[in-house]
Amino acid sequence: MIQRFIELGEGYSDIYEWVELLKTNEDRFHHVCIFTSEFNAVKKFSVALILKPVSDSKFMPIYFCREGIEYTDEKTSKRIQLIEKTLKERNYSPHRLEVKHSSHFAEPALYHQYLTGIFRLHYILPPLR
Repeated sequence: MIQRFIELGEGYSDIYEWVELLKTNEDRFHHVCIFTSEFNAVKKFSVALILKPVSDSKFMPIYFCREGIEYTDEKTSKRIQLIEKTLKERNYSPHRLEVKHSSHFAEPALYHQYLTGIFRLHYILPPLR
């Protein structure tokens, strides 16, 4: 099974595309993950939508908006509220994970490998075959 990250952007306006992908691919839904990380004392929020492969395909896409949404414990942004509302309407419960910030990695591919390892550790992605 091949899992590949498809970055939509950093979650400013891309969050609306991410939500639409969730709505239009409900038959392929596998998991949603919400990541929190911290960089320079600022908390960042990321979301990932993992879809099942199409028919006989061995490709599992992971649509990802990375660290573009800042948040505090007291105030939730409109984008986070939109994500949580959409998930609640569909009765999906996301996996919430605290992860390292992507700036700890030399390139995005290494960050994606790190996240893939975390997904496998938590049984979010199927094991390699």
